[in-house]
Amino acid sequence: MIDLLNSEKYSFLKNNEDLKNIIYLTLSGSRAYGTDNEKSDIDLRGVLIEDKKYYLGLKTFDQFEDIPTDTVIYGLKKFFRLCADANPSALELLGTAPESIIKITEEGEILRSNASLFLSKKVINSFGNYSMAQLRRLQNALCHDSYEEKERTKHLNDTLNSQIEHFKQTYTDFDSNSIKIYENTSSGELDFDINLKSYPIKDFIGIYSELNNIIRTYKKLNHRNNKKDDAHLFKHAMHLIRLLIMGIDILDGKGIITNRKDEKSFLLDLRNGVYSFDEIFKLTNEYQYKFEKSAENTKLPDFPDMDKIEKLLISLYSKH
Repeated sequence: MIDLLNSEKYSFLKNNEDLKNIIYLTLSGSRAYGTDNEKSDIDLRGVLIEDKKYYLGLKTFDQFEDIPTDTVIYGLKKFFRLCADANPSALELLGTAPESIIKITEEGEILRSNASLFLSKKVINSFGNYSMAQLRRLQNALCHDSYEEKERTKHLNDTLNSQIEHFKQTYTDFDSNSIKIYENTSSGELDFDINLKSYPIKDFIGIYSELNNIIRTYKKLNHRNNKKDDAHLFKHAMHLIRLLIMGIDILDGKGIITNRKDEKSFLLDLRNGVYSFDEIFKLTNEYQYKFEKSAENTKLPDFPDMDKIEKLLISLYSKH
């Protein structure tokens, strides 16, 4: 791995001035989850302390991204915001196995050792509700070819309404009856009612865009290459169930466990199509039930302690 990072394609790690203060660099993706094979890509994620010009001056630094190598390195402030919001892609970086860590400084050690500061009931939405919305989309895809049009409409309706519940946590809150999607019994099509007043236009655009993407994805399923697309969907199912399992651990007080060595065989069987689509649906229901029970009984606080998080952020900057 060290030889690879010293190769020309990773030269940006040494040559880019903005990246001189990396405090934490780790593998991510399948290699971090323990579900990799010989063909798996190498995905790197990291955190850096921004240069003073970014947190004292007029410029800002959120993240650096190198698309050819799938490398993303977050500025410290953005990373803290993501973790405080229980973003799964950010939190999982704080729970990677020691063998996945490429670089870690004293500041990086402090950051990892304080991972529990970021854990709260926000995990219920970010890990749970999001996963289930995506799994319903997956269910739509898998059932699309064999279901009658009426069943397809029902699945799409369930998916869209599940996503609306997710929106209440993601965007400016709105009343349950403000946005309604339902089947028109006369036409058999889905209808849409909306009643929002003084609602931020940027949030409305976000809601519209996400709903539109779901519908566009659904329509594309008519043109699926089943063998190729089913393999992708199996992999998608594996990662979504893995996300639920990680969420259950966090809610149960076990912390962030990114490498799923105990479930490795199970997850690989999911990805490799050992389980039928019907079995995947049943497993989804089982893990959803477990997640909901963990959410009911969790001892996590409603929200993270932002004062402590801010003090940690300032202390890391002060060491720089």
